[in-house]
Amino acid sequence: MIRAGIIGGAGYTAGELLRLLVNHPAVELRFVQSSSNAGNPLTAVHGGLEGDTELRFCAEGDPGAVDCLFLCSAHGQSSVWMAGHAVPAGCCVIDLAQDFRDGHDGFVYGLPEWQRDRIAAADRIANPGCFATAIQLSLLPLAAAGLLTDDIHITAVTGSTGAGVKPSATTHFSWRSDNLSVYKAFEHQHLLEIGRNLRRLQPSFGGAIRFVPMRGPFARGIFASLYTRCTLPAAEAEALYREYYAAAPFTQLSGRPIDLKQVVNTNRALLHVERHDDLLHITTAIDNLLKGASGQAVQNMNLRFGLDERCGLKLKASAF
Repeated sequence: MIRAGIIGGAGYTAGELLRLLVNHPAVELRFVQSSSNAGNPLTAVHGGLEGDTELRFCAEGDPGAVDCLFLCSAHGQSSVWMAGHAVPAGCCVIDLAQDFRDGHDGFVYGLPEWQRDRIAAADRIANPGCFATAIQLSLLPLAAAGLLTDDIHITAVTGSTGAGVKPSATTHFSWRSDNLSVYKAFEHQHLLEIGRNLRRLQPSFGGAIRFVPMRGPFARGIFASLYTRCTLPAAEAEALYREYYAAAPFTQLSGRPIDLKQVVNTNRALLHVERHDDLLHITTAIDNLLKGASGQAVQNMNLRFGLDERCGLKLKASAF
């Protein structure tokens, strides 16, 4: 059994991670830390766990008591925690924030479809961002083949859970319901990791990545629409994507147009490619809390500890 602990256990990503870990056949959950909820039962914050666990939040988690430690605090807090705590050799740290996605301090970027072998050998794993996951999965086959030759144009819509559990003017129900809005156009923080990683795969790529994120009137999921100039015929593009993801258990190319409900509540990424004149159009759908966060973190844990990637992640899409 993998002994697991969580630092920062009160948010959406931690709640989703808990839902997966308490039902994972190879995991024993040792502690869930939350400074603001210490002493309270997990179910006082995560009501969906009623009947699944009697654990209570603790004020301090001991990394020496676990084999795998998940950091689920806000961006910027993971590096603070790591600097103030001694993590023993052999304890794998998986950070769900953005603090280590540039690979410093020995962290490996945890996108399995790109770096499966490195993740399996890593003791420090930086989980990708949710938008970054959807967008990179859309482009990895092209970059790996050296076929990114022009600017990339992206529009992607995310659910309200992508903004975190803390209420804000743009997340409460009355504003979000039946509404749509743009935010951080052309300057979203995930552009840093997207551009950095695409150029690692294809150093010759010099095009711009033009990304317009949008807030959607739904709770969870990301639907991304991308296009770029590409000389590859449609049939060859489909073959390229199918071959690249042939060994990826959660990422599939669909022969038909896709929709968001096909992936919500799963760790799947579903893609569709079409050619229009000299443009290749790619659509990608993921669940931002699963393949975009906690599900991918468990997938990385599975890889690191030699388990089947799908262990504990065989989830059915809600679909309707």
